[in-house]
Amino acid sequence: MLNQEKKQELEIQAREIRKDIVTMIGVGKAGHLGGSCSLADIVTVLYFYKMRHNPAEPGWKERDRFLLSKGHAAIVQYAALMECGYFDKETYIHTLKKLGSRLQGHPDMRKLPGIEANTGSLGQGVSLAAGLAAGLKLDGLDSRVYVAVGDGELAEGQLWEAFMAASNFKLDNLRVIIDRNGLQATGKTMDRFRIGSIEDKMRSFGFEVMVIDGHDMGQIADAFDKADDIREKPVCIIADTVKGKGIPFAEGVAAFHNGTLTQEQYEEALQALGCVSRTEA
Repeated sequence: MLNQEKKQELEIQAREIRKDIVTMIGVGKAGHLGGSCSLADIVTVLYFYKMRHNPAEPGWKERDRFLLSKGHAAIVQYAALMECGYFDKETYIHTLKKLGSRLQGHPDMRKLPGIEANTGSLGQGVSLAAGLAAGLKLDGLDSRVYVAVGDGELAEGQLWEAFMAASNFKLDNLRVIIDRNGLQATGKTMDRFRIGSIEDKMRSFGFEVMVIDGHDMGQIADAFDKADDIREKPVCIIADTVKGKGIPFAEGVAAFHNGTLTQEQYEEALQALGCVSRTEA
């Protein structure tokens, strides 16, 4: 359980990650602000509390792995990696999606240390994560695999095949995190593709299921800790989140799924996060 000091430390770090997200997107350039910010607290807990990883040795065999099945939210992982020291923040923070940059619109394991798989073609991330989890078990390692999935992404059939496989092979080292922010690119998820109760479906597919507030550091940390005690079944953590969390004008607004910021909005976003506006390089 998090003590108050650690909880505050994580909240400060999450705010810094959101500042990095806004700074990377900058002015007049399309970027996935909404879904990156909805995951920011979860990613913060993973990288700064829960996961075993070593920025000085990205390929450390016994590390835990984190994958973004919703690869379009790569910016939040880039922010976490730069804050952890996997690469130099000042060198790369203004290079997002520039020609030849290591920071492209979707994660590329060939370009950046700390990226475990190329993702972004929706629906494939859990297959990759389950394969990694199975491989770790075969190697006799107790490392864990965490994979973030969008709620809109659940319309992809391959995910459900992967869920069944994870349950069949009793991958208790796999954690599926569903970012349930209720919005996708063109509006409300429930208006685009109704799948019914996510909780009931995941349980019927053989998962241990937890539902949390995805912006409460204590609940996030507790869920990840409790998952360690589950045996012979994978774990699904359904995180209720707000798209664009932390940026008042973007919260719950589908247009910021992959939108552009004006100079005024850019400055307003940084000010909301307690930061003096930085001039984009």
